Amino acid sequence: MEQSQNPYQAPQADLQAQAPDQFLLASRGARLGAVLIDTLLLAMVSVPVAFLSGAFDAVKQGLEPSLMQQLTGLLVGMLAFVLIHGYLLKNYGQTVGKYLLRIAIVDLQGNVPDFLPMVAKRYLLLWVVTAIPLLGGVIGLADCLSIFRGDRRCLHDLVASTRVVQAPARF
Repeated sequence: MEQSQNPYQAPQADLQAQAPDQFLLASRGARLGAVLIDTLLLAMVSVPVAFLSGAFDAVKQGLEPSLMQQLTGLLVGMLAFVLIHGYLLKNYGQTVGKYLLRIAIVDLQGNVPDFLPMVAKRYLLLWVVTAIPLLGGVIGLADCLSIFRGDRRCLHDLVASTRVVQAPARF
């Protein structure tokens, strides 16, 4: 007997089970906690610098900071960020907050990302873009809200081709 061909039958395929991902995604709560810790550490450095530089006096007088003052503040902030987090980011893909909460940044292959591209794409680019009036606020909000995507990758993760995972036990 011949088998009849059903033109509406689903095609037959030999499906291979995909290997499970070796890393579990970091929880949204852990990511939020890490950002709060990192922000507190950065504020502990940048607020005294802003106070000593007279930036607070200008704000109290109602003066708008010039573009040069804003760029200087951005560069000083970035320098402080790298001094605080640079070693951990370069070697383990972690900031101090991520280290304390046992999560880490990895590229899409699961490796610690290259330091300079990671810092430029994940942090510096977002800082510059969010400094743009109106548009920056919208992009900053979109970056925060994108954590609720299924893969928990924020806009800065998408730009840098990274993700945040639970750190392996060696950390």
